[in-house]
Amino acid sequence: MKESYFKNKGLYYRTNNFEKGRPTLVFIHGLSGSSSAWIPYEKIFNNNYQNKYNILTYDIRGHGMSKKYPNYKDYKIKNMAEDLNDLLTSLDVSKVSLISHSFGALIALEYIKLNEENVSSNILLSPISDLNKNLSTKFLRIILKLSKIFNLFSFNPKKGGHVDYTKHLNTTDWDIKRIYPDIQNTTLRTYLYCLRQSLGLPSKELLRKIKTPTLIVHGLKDTMVSVKNSIIMSKNIKNSEFFIFPNADHFAIFSNIQEISEAIDSFLNKNKKTFS
Repeated sequence: MKESYFKNKGLYYRTNNFEKGRPTLVFIHGLSGSSSAWIPYEKIFNNNYQNKYNILTYDIRGHGMSKKYPNYKDYKIKNMAEDLNDLLTSLDVSKVSLISHSFGALIALEYIKLNEENVSSNILLSPISDLNKNLSTKFLRIILKLSKIFNLFSFNPKKGGHVDYTKHLNTTDWDIKRIYPDIQNTTLRTYLYCLRQSLGLPSKELLRKIKTPTLIVHGLKDTMVSVKNSIIMSKNIKNSEFFIFPNADHFAIFSNIQEISEAIDSFLNKNKKTFS
């Protein structure tokens, strides 16, 4: 994989050798993570599915080695979707399959809202949603308003790095050994700003407008985002498939790498006609 930096938007990204005529897969990581979460998938899709896919992984704004921004409004999901659009335009990529995890699913759905004609397939892994509208989210919304306090402090624009997720392949949802370096790398300011933005979740009305073939994968033991929300999501996206990993939690992308890779490849094969 080749490392690059898109200066116009301050985005770090990696690609394999792009070739015309091949489907382009775009991997979007979750909150406080980085593109390094996808390294095992880069290896699988480069080696096991050799010469089959173009691969793009990148650090969303404020994460990993991408540019950090000082204000809450800078982290609007729409801004992140526009980042992706500008990056793809710079790479002369007009058709993609989106593969997103957790918070990254919000970016994928916003990108589809703005540019659905550019998306061949949409794969959502443990997507953030709150279609049940539970009390815990209402409480979290109130608490996160306190993140405004960061407006009183000076801003450090120093970029972060990449956490080595090979050390956390069997991590649990609330594993402090993964959570602490993640937030430390992203900074608490960026983490809370993005978490607060994530409460602007996709509505059922938006989901019902999606025509793109969609695969939703969720772990039954997810304690961060209820699997019930993904079930509701799958019922509202007409052209969708839903798959549950019975022994996986929110971070199935670390514990079920091979199974998820196979599910992605199988789904993409079934929807080849949408690549053109």
